[in-house]
Amino acid sequence: MASAPGGVTEVCTVDSLLQKAISAFEAKFGGKPSIAACAPGRVNLIGEHTDYNDGFVFPMALPMVTVVVGNKTSSGVCRVMTTADNVDEPRAVEFPLPSDASPLQPGKPSWSNYVKGVIAKFKGELVSFDAVIATSVPIGGGVSSSASVEVATYTFLEVLTGNTTGLKEKALACQKAEHDFAGMPCGIMDQFISTMGKEGHALLIDCRSMESKLVPLSDPSLVILVINSNVRHELTGSEYPTRRRQCYEAAEMLGKKSLRTATMQELNSIKGKLDEEIYRRARHVIGEIERTEEASAVLQSGDYRKFGELMVQSHQSLRDDYEVSCPELDELVDAAMQVDGVFGSRMTGGGFGGCTVTLLKKDAVPKVVEHVKAKYSGTATFYVTSASDGARPLQI
Repeated sequence: MASAPGGVTEVCTVDSLLQKAISAFEAKFGGKPSIAACAPGRVNLIGEHTDYNDGFVFPMALPMVTVVVGNKTSSGVCRVMTTADNVDEPRAVEFPLPSDASPLQPGKPSWSNYVKGVIAKFKGELVSFDAVIATSVPIGGGVSSSASVEVATYTFLEVLTGNTTGLKEKALACQKAEHDFAGMPCGIMDQFISTMGKEGHALLIDCRSMESKLVPLSDPSLVILVINSNVRHELTGSEYPTRRRQCYEAAEMLGKKSLRTATMQELNSIKGKLDEEIYRRARHVIGEIERTEEASAVLQSGDYRKFGELMVQSHQSLRDDYEVSCPELDELVDAAMQVDGVFGSRMTGGGFGGCTVTLLKKDAVPKVVEHVKAKYSGTATFYVTSASDGARPLQI
């Protein structure tokens, strides 16, 4: 990605990323690919760590995407290459088309498990193929590079085989791929928004009913600034399942199927029976579910000031009660909130590094970038984004 004026990183267009993938395919396999598909990363505006608690989330699809290009083959072998820089080696893998007698298994390199998992969960008859994957979604940035790979791969397989799947079923298949092959017990948000995103809209997702509602986010005077802290603390692998288990323990103590139906009053009534840490985890989730519902309503009414307040409250709760922030994310949020024209800012994604998301006036971007650069102890990357479309086939 090139650096645009004012220190903002220019997002690679889908067309230029497609051309990169085509060139890599020609160099690797010879000949030109005939099939292409893409799926976006996402930024969650509010509603963090609520998805696996049957709550609400409120993401939007980003203009950064993963592109998959390729061709059908008759070899019975799937050959896949990635052009991504910061993934484990090797960057090219091949494996036999799975069968009942010989199903796919996860393994090394780890990036290939997202592809293998989708192939294993695909709803339809498969054929072997050659493919190249290229992405503009920052890997490890908390903007769902993994779901963009999964959903792009699934969409590619739909075009390849002619077997299309309903959007919800497709998202759930990709979620199952991440559970079983990447070993990450994620909720449904990432795959849903990557599948169902729409330009100019955020998507309120009810993770219990799996229903979703598009909410306009197309005011030309506003932008979403995604700031990558460019740090990734290694706690995420163990801490995510721990938080999930703590939430389930709190729900069980409350006699609830999930924290979705719990109230703050009910939680406080059993505070003395709960471990203090579990109490704070549940307090975040219950409050965050309420904040997310309110945020979708105030965004629809154009109350950006209130929306921003809810974003900041969300960050504070993630920092203090859920303890998934880190000093770098706190610095970025604090610095952004010191600039006029900023409505709200918060960490986004699982935590322990990655990105912040900031709602601000478009004309405030240069001031925010300059101020954050001066205040931040590390080196951040800035992306000016807007709500974009979900997964789709591409013409070559």
